[in-house]
Amino acid sequence: MQDSYSRKIDYLRISVTDRCDFRCVYCMAEDMQFLPRARILTLEEIEALAAQFVALGTRKIRLTGGEPLVRAGIVGLCERLKALPGLQELCMTSNGSQLGKLAQPLFDAGLDRLNISLDSLDPALFRELTRTGDLHQVIAGIDAARAAGFRHTKLNCVVLKGRNDHEINDLLQFALDRELDLTFIEEMPLGTISEHSRAEAFFSSEQVRERISERYTLISSAESTSGPSRYWRVAEAPHSRIGFISPHSHNFCATCNRVRLTAEGRLLLCLGNEHSADLKAVLRGHPGQPHKLEKAILAAMAIKPWKHEFRLDDEVQVVRFMNMTGG
Repeated sequence: MQDSYSRKIDYLRISVTDRCDFRCVYCMAEDMQFLPRARILTLEEIEALAAQFVALGTRKIRLTGGEPLVRAGIVGLCERLKALPGLQELCMTSNGSQLGKLAQPLFDAGLDRLNISLDSLDPALFRELTRTGDLHQVIAGIDAARAAGFRHTKLNCVVLKGRNDHEINDLLQFALDRELDLTFIEEMPLGTISEHSRAEAFFSSEQVRERISERYTLISSAESTSGPSRYWRVAEAPHSRIGFISPHSHNFCATCNRVRLTAEGRLLLCLGNEHSADLKAVLRGHPGQPHKLEKAILAAMAIKPWKHEFRLDDEVQVVRFMNMTGG
């Protein structure tokens, strides 16, 4: 598949649920109203949509949420998706809370790689940022993933000025000690939040690198994982990659190769825009007619915009929260 700018689209992120057992301050409101289950794609519908995308050239799928591991049947879904002919990589982004019990079944089901969110190593601050999370449970999940056999696991950290920026090097040392990758992310302006000012909390990727350089030597790298991260290596610990996702200070639009399927079946063509196509309506309105779905997917490529326009202010630019977006 190609969009109207001749970018090859071969990466699909699927939000399997909008529900989550955390309420991270940058991701959603504390009193979230989740979708009725009837509006969420069934596992069979997710599988049918994924199969159609793979038939059209998708080579990488990432399962996200919400928290994908709170979705009943997620291990079986992984096993079925991994078996799709032509799919090269099946990944998942998780908050880590359920990995203590599910890491091994996921690995056995064929899941290739994990991204795990970790924004603080201070139990009290971790609880404050997640509102409900238990740091010790997440660290146990990270260690369970290593024990299960997962390699190249990546930690994701959203850096907020005045909240967790003082932990940047501690988080990096945690990742290096376990030979994990670590990506630092600039907060994205998705959904209306009141817990903090996004403008005041902004901490750029360049500022993160400056902080890291106080303790470590960063070496630029041309490596890629088909995602938006720009990677560096640490001279003192070459087994780990350090990534930076910079939607404000250094956007990744020119090389965008991905689209996102929301939990309710809308195909989002851009993280920072509302351009979308209702694939659930096509799937449910034309059962047993995959050519209708193929036509809808290909038509959607024409409305994928060139770039997003994130601004450094507190005006809401995209009303949907991250849990609906698919990561």
